Amino acid sequence: MVKLQENMDKLQEKTSENSNLKGTLASSFLVGFFLIFTWVSVYFLFLKRL
Repeated sequence: MVKLQENMDKLQEKTSENSNLKGTLASSFLVGFFLIFTWVSVYFLFLKRL
């Protein structure tokens, strides 16, 4: 019985770690897209004003 509880605890830890990693990946993509969009916008603004 104790071993079953330990296995369930380990499984819950892995599940929470995976969901944290998915959230981190999504946040990283959002920040990356924002930075790329900002740089491209400023570049085109620069080209327009030449």
